[in-house]
Amino acid sequence: MYDIIIVGGGPAGMTAAVYAQRNGKHALVIEKAGFGGQITNSPKVENLPGFLSVSGNEFADKLFSQMLEQGADFEIETVCGIETNGNTKLVKTEEGSTFEGKAVILATGVKHRMLGLAGEDELVGEGISFCAVCDGDFYKDKVVCVAGGGNSALQEAILLADKCKEVIMLQDLPRFTGEEKLQQVLFAHSNVRAYTGVKITQLLKNGEAFAGVAIEKDGAVQSIFADGLFVAIGLIPENEPYKDLADLNAYGYFDSDEQCLTKTPGIFVAGDCRSKFTRQVTTAAADGTVAALAACRYINEL
Repeated sequence: MYDIIIVGGGPAGMTAAVYAQRNGKHALVIEKAGFGGQITNSPKVENLPGFLSVSGNEFADKLFSQMLEQGADFEIETVCGIETNGNTKLVKTEEGSTFEGKAVILATGVKHRMLGLAGEDELVGEGISFCAVCDGDFYKDKVVCVAGGGNSALQEAILLADKCKEVIMLQDLPRFTGEEKLQQVLFAHSNVRAYTGVKITQLLKNGEAFAGVAIEKDGAVQSIFADGLFVAIGLIPENEPYKDLADLNAYGYFDSDEQCLTKTPGIFVAGDCRSKFTRQVTTAAADGTVAALAACRYINEL
């Protein structure tokens, strides 16, 4: 039996494993795809404390190595459910495995809602980005498009407008849905122009490089040439399998505050899957710390 089982191998999950091991608890991290989470989509990260510049993959590799050096175990499997049996938690996977632990940390993360266009996956990190804070400096004095019209898209665009030569907003609805104040701040920039009621139908390439998008409105197709595309059309949490153990808010995020607690004793949450205002690698790691220490206290009191 493990002391702490961590579902998810992003920055939150791996940080939780490091803190669990350093507090004398044996941790298992179960990740369904690749360790590192969304940070691995960033070719260059310059907002991590202690690093002038590091690729997302390099950061993830270093954190993974640190986790293993501390003695944590890992499995590549897909968790499909969790059962409680007294003080024991049974974590079950689609592959048929069952792992026993005294506490569980759900660090399931989120995934970006994609446009669903051909070639999109290959261009993530190579012209398509999701985070202006992370990647905006790469497009200094260049032309970028922003897909979306809600608060997130407007906030991304405001950051980009201070760096880029031009920011082109692409909204599929007839109007922008974000706060009026944000719209005022954004469109006060002379280098911002907007298209509403348009559908992005194609990603344009110059060889293998991103070159822009094709948009359609009322049957007419137009090419928009740009150096980058920031997609801000929403995030998708994958928390539904755990709704009986941890309350979800209206958007599907775990309804937990900075203490990372849930309604089920011994179940904790951490990272972007939790209801929060700011989602950055540093806030995910902070959650991993808080959740791990909370889980250690819970086990010590059993």
